[in-house]
Amino acid sequence: MNEKEVIENKNNKDFVLKAVSENGKFLDLVSPELQDDKEVVMTALGQDAEALEFASLNLKNDKEVIMKGVEGAPWTVCYASETLREDKDVIKQACKSYGQALYFASKEIRDDREIVKLAVENKGIIINISSVTANKESPLASVYSATKAGLSQFSKSLFEEVRKNDVKVITIYPDMTKTNFYENNTYFECDDDEKAYIKI
Repeated sequence: MNEKEVIENKNNKDFVLKAVSENGKFLDLVSPELQDDKEVVMTALGQDAEALEFASLNLKNDKEVIMKGVEGAPWTVCYASETLREDKDVIKQACKSYGQALYFASKEIRDDREIVKLAVENKGIIINISSVTANKESPLASVYSATKAGLSQFSKSLFEEVRKNDVKVITIYPDMTKTNFYENNTYFECDDDEKAYIKI
């Protein structure tokens, strides 16, 4: 089954049910009426919880639908309605394996000690991108190097704060990278040897 077939049959519920049972993200290609059909959406979520993104606004306000999505992919809590982001059961379920779900919760839930504890207990990795200029002089980029030095110190202090919760903090220090940032500069020229710089 391919995208073209799904689009051609986007109003055919039987066809769509079969399609989303094979690939949940086909939900994105079906008619708005079927994106609002609970049976279709629950079938899609059973195959791929991230299909929650394509459910109707109405179903994003249905607790059973949101819980099904969050059980399979906790970060899909971001698709829940504001009302369900204030629902303790929904946020608690997401925080069991995705501490950042707390970001999407209402202020009242973010102040709930039990849920905050659950979110913090989840292990994680924080990656900060600093620069080699954080640790050496940079005569043409003093403000830039100062901010990167600040970020590096922040990372070290943050690590001390969160390491007891088994959260890792990694700081990456790339050297000059060929980007449009230096497009109009008059100070630097790219080296002829492409191995001399990072390309992105």
